[in-house]
Amino acid sequence: MTTRQDARSFVTIMVFIAVFALVLRITIDQVIRLNISSNESGAQTTLKLISTALENYSRNNQGVFPSNIPLLIKTKPSYLDEDYISDSPIKGYNYSCSRLEPNGYSCSATPVKCKLTGNAIYTISTGGLLTSEESSKKD
Repeated sequence: MTTRQDARSFVTIMVFIAVFALVLRITIDQVIRLNISSNESGAQTTLKLISTALENYSRNNQGVFPSNIPLLIKTKPSYLDEDYISDSPIKGYNYSCSRLEPNGYSCSATPVKCKLTGNAIYTISTGGLLTSEESSKKD
């Protein structure tokens, strides 16, 4: 082989590597977007499930909400099948209830890694009002 052929082979290999890296980058971005979308959908569904359980408990107990999530699991029949708060993180989100009082509640879902497992923080409060805000913390 001549030096000119070696140079062409090297350039060809470098072009191939550059194209492969670009395709890989695009594929990884798409996978992350799909994962985030799935996690966010799951977070909203889980919060709605928690809210429904809390609202049903209140309806069956003269308008009084439970003081903790495990009460929803221990009752017969149970209002929830799992303690989503204690079992966090679930599918990229941490769950918490900052307010569980006899007259109301406020529960939230926060991404484990902002911009990687989720882009939004979801909060659900008394009456099933679901709100969201963009996650901006840097991990």
